Amino acid sequence: MSRRVADPKGASGSASPNRTEPVAREGDSRRDQLRAARRIVVKIGTGVLTQSGGKFDRVRFESLCDELARAAVEREVVVVSSGAVALGVERLGLAARPKDIRGKQAAAAVGQSRLMRLYDDALGPKGVTVAQVLLTHADIQSRTRYLNARRAIAALLEHRALPIINENDTVSVEELKFGDNDTLAGMAVDLVEAELLVILTDIDGLYTADPRKDQTATRIPEVWGIDPATLALAGDSTSGVGTGGMATKLRAASRAGESGVPTLIVPGKQVGCLDLALRGEPIGTFVHAPPQPGTGSRKRWLLRDLRPTGQLVIDDGAARALCERGKSLLPSGIREVRGTFEAGEPVEICALDGRALARGFSSYGADEVRRIIGVRTAAIPEILGYKLADEAVHRDDLVLLATAANPKPGPGARP
Repeated sequence: MSRRVADPKGASGSASPNRTEPVAREGDSRRDQLRAARRIVVKIGTGVLTQSGGKFDRVRFESLCDELARAAVEREVVVVSSGAVALGVERLGLAARPKDIRGKQAAAAVGQSRLMRLYDDALGPKGVTVAQVLLTHADIQSRTRYLNARRAIAALLEHRALPIINENDTVSVEELKFGDNDTLAGMAVDLVEAELLVILTDIDGLYTADPRKDQTATRIPEVWGIDPATLALAGDSTSGVGTGGMATKLRAASRAGESGVPTLIVPGKQVGCLDLALRGEPIGTFVHAPPQPGTGSRKRWLLRDLRPTGQLVIDDGAARALCERGKSLLPSGIREVRGTFEAGEPVEICALDGRALARGFSSYGADEVRRIIGVRTAAIPEILGYKLADEAVHRDDLVLLATAANPKPGPGARP
């Protein structure tokens, strides 16, 4: 897609990756993309589904379900929905939304089934079958569980069902939590192979300043790329009922953009917002996806969603071979092993100066790698008594990070 942009005075030019403020323009490309998207992820935030004070807004919920049903006529729709905790708080008679994880887990346990029943009651009479999908970060971290979830959702879509995804708050603990449903929605884009992410929120889109505090703030209709200056315009949640803010929405848009998928941030309180958005009307803020080099879904998953269990520190020659020549990592190029991991688990590969260069699946466990640090491939059987692979990390199981530029020259790795 074109990255030609117009400045506020109308002079056109090329978008610079180092620009200091977001560049905006209304254009046909946005409308075409919105109309063409056949599989979409719609994230509905807590602020959209609740009234002031946190009470669940059933009137707005019913209206949104009407819009989802209309969207599902010609498109495949996947919903990432908040609201379970709010319904649990209501049912338990709590004065406010719990702030501790245990309290949120209890409220979610009570509210999740109520949320799904509301969706079923609202969408069932319109001919839409709903399906519950609960995920934790561990489900994304495990390639097997990730693929199982992808296949299950694909089967649901083949049967014209509407999957409703939420984090499995009842069993999640702090280190496994996605943190907010914006992050989950960004992950879901790749999981379901969507063509568009629509985030329904309680404000009109990205503004030049916080519109609740600055009356001169103006909405930015389109942005190209999420850089620090753009993130600086966003803030944390101020509604008191959600866990995210505009910053988390922009990060979700950035994640979707890594998969070549654009994002539309929409005023979810506005009746008919989804109808207008999918028709390509100038509503909300449209975040264009940057051109993609063709990274496969497996490597995107490795790059973004896996948490490395250890680190391999490599010498300058190995760094050059990996980053400039696309080689595998051999034991001869490794200088240090950090952490504990088993064969087949994800590791981060770092340069001597501390830069994270790549992520990949280790062919050997941490203890095995420590025994073969710096040795040539031919010596592996003599040291270990066996050889699982020539490579410590094969290039097919490795993806470079953005920080991998300009490694220093030197010997150390070969294919």
